[in-house]
Amino acid sequence: MKNTISYKTSGTCSRRIDVVVDGDRIESVEFEGGCSGNTQGVSKLVAGMMVDEAISRLKGIKCGFKPTSCPDQLARALERLKAERGAEAETSKAAE
Repeated sequence: MKNTISYKTSGTCSRRIDVVVDGDRIESVEFEGGCSGNTQGVSKLVAGMMVDEAISRLKGIKCGFKPTSCPDQLARALERLKAERGAEAETSKAAE
């Protein structure tokens, strides 16, 4: 089952991250703004990666003196996507 999230970033040069996940695997990631080479590199590296693996590798990375980074924001987007999927699953179970 494919899920998509468009995540508004905070505290980074990038403004938004669009993520497509198929099951528990990241299909694609696209950053709007940010350092082009770095965001393209991160997008290519996580394509095909399991969601939980990407979160554990990226969460907490800082950019210079900033408390976050584009990779950290991607981890937060993936966490939000997981939370939204969990809420949808609970709603589906309650409806049955």
